[in-house]
Amino acid sequence: MTLANKVIVLDFETTGLSPNNADRAIEIGAVKLIDGEIVDSFQELMNPGRSVNSFIENYTGITNAMLKEADSCEAVMTRFANFIEDFNLVAHNASFDKKFLDAEFEHCQQQYSGQFACSLLLSRRISQDAPNHKLGTLVEYHQLPNDGVFHRALADATMTAHLWNHQLQLLQQQLPHKAITFELINQISKRPKAQVSGYLQSL
Repeated sequence: MTLANKVIVLDFETTGLSPNNADRAIEIGAVKLIDGEIVDSFQELMNPGRSVNSFIENYTGITNAMLKEADSCEAVMTRFANFIEDFNLVAHNASFDKKFLDAEFEHCQQQYSGQFACSLLLSRRISQDAPNHKLGTLVEYHQLPNDGVFHRALADATMTAHLWNHQLQLLQQQLPHKAITFELINQISKRPKAQVSGYLQSL
C-alpha cells in the first residue's frame, strides 16, 4: 500500500505529439510532493538534436537558441532518473507524459519502478461539474495557486501538484476513515464516471 501524497508530479514540453513520430522532449519539469508539501523540484531544458518549429517556439516560449545551449536529452534524463528514485508519478494527461518518459529513458538506458496516475482522468470522475478538464480551467475552477505561466514544464508540474493535493483533499472528505492510496486513485480513475459515486459510497 502506497499513499497517494508521496509522488513526483511531472510535465514535458516536446517537439510534437508523439515519440512514435520521432518527436523528442525539449524540457522536463517536476516537483517532489510529500504530505502535501513540495519538497524538491527539477527543471531542465534539453537539446533534441534538431530545430523545433515556430509553433512550438510560440506555444512554449522555448526557442531554438535556448535549446542550442542545453545539454542533450540523454544527459538530462539520466539526471532525472536519479531525481525520481522509486516514487510513483503523476501527470495531467499522463498517457502523453508517460510515452515521452518511456521513450527518453529508452534512449539513455534508464528505467523507473513507480506507477503512473493521471490527474485529468481523476478530475473527470471526481469533479464532474467542471467546465472542462484542461489544467488551466481546473486551476481557475478550484481557485488553485498559479503564477499565470502555462506551457512551461515546471510551472505546469507545480500547478498539477496543487491540483493533485486538492483532489486528495476532496477524496479524503468523502472517505474520512480511509487511507487515500495510489492504488485507490487508479481504481477510481478506471471506473466509468456514472459508477464513481456508488463506488466511493461502497468503500
